[in-house]
Amino acid sequence: KWSWPASGATKSILERGKISGLEIKGKEGDPIYSAAKGKVVYSGDGLKGYGELIIIKHNDYFLSAYAHSKVRLVAEGDMIEPKQQIARMGKTDTKSVMLYFEIRRNGKAVNPKLYLPSEV
Repeated sequence: KWSWPASGATKSILERGKISGLEIKGKEGDPIYSAAKGKVVYSGDGLKGYGELIIIKHNDYFLSAYAHSKVRLVAEGDMIEPKQQIARMGKTDTKSVMLYFEIRRNGKAVNPKLYLPSEV
């Protein structure tokens, strides 16, 4: 079961004509929450274009990614509960304050709206 990682206006990001992620607009410092229970497998700024990035592994099939945060509040190896605050919104490697959010199934980005509840 998935939940929204942040509240704010959303914009779908297209890759090869399909929705591959969401930009969720917000204010500097707004909370970012885990979309589901899992384990932090990456927490850093080493992937170019993603700024401060957190990746959570939920099971053998699903990962979620949270990019451009101002402050990361979790470290690699941390076990995360659903809706736990993991970061604060910022604008690392982007022009405006936002969260870039992806759900990956079997390593491929999928449309997060297929998994998230219709209401934030």
